[in-house]
Amino acid sequence: MTGHLEVHEGGGVRLVTLGGDLLSIGRAPANEVTIDSRRVSRLHAVLERFPSGWSIRDLGSTNGTSINGVPLRQSRPLHDGDRIDIGPARLLFRSPVEQVVTETVSVQPPPAPPLTRRERDVLTALCRPLTEGGQAFPETPSVRALAGELGLSESAVKKHLTNLYDKFDLVSNDDRRRPRLAGEAMRRGVQVTPSG
Repeated sequence: MTGHLEVHEGGGVRLVTLGGDLLSIGRAPANEVTIDSRRVSRLHAVLERFPSGWSIRDLGSTNGTSINGVPLRQSRPLHDGDRIDIGPARLLFRSPVEQVVTETVSVQPPPAPPLTRRERDVLTALCRPLTEGGQAFPETPSVRALAGELGLSESAVKKHLTNLYDKFDLVSNDDRRRPRLAGEAMRRGVQVTPSG
């Protein structure tokens, strides 16, 4: 059986398969794991797959995340049987085949692709909610919001986003591509804060 999360919530249990390289958890319906509770931030935490296995990171949530009863302070690897507590939900991480790492290897993300000035502007606006503090990690802006902020047409923003999806190798065509693009830009070290 492939790796999965057992999501225990409200007396029921559901299984969520660990597919792809990123799995978001939060109150917003667009997350792969949605937890319907005011104690859960809209975008609360994320599971990420690396060559050595899965890790979990809290995304600045209001009420935090705990692993096996210990508050999560920074990204940490997950192991088969780990219990993740988010709001009223208990998530059990199941990974039947774990890789045994015999030496420490530093895995660097691939370098950022070359970007045009406008592509960098779009990325900066897209990542702004992720880089500014003081909020419970809001969603990335819509195409319409990006167009309004940048003074571009929506079709121009869509064209820039399509180019960026290609440059960052985001081939899936779903409604989570904008958040994934923002996360990938930050992971690869793209300068996403306005200069000056």
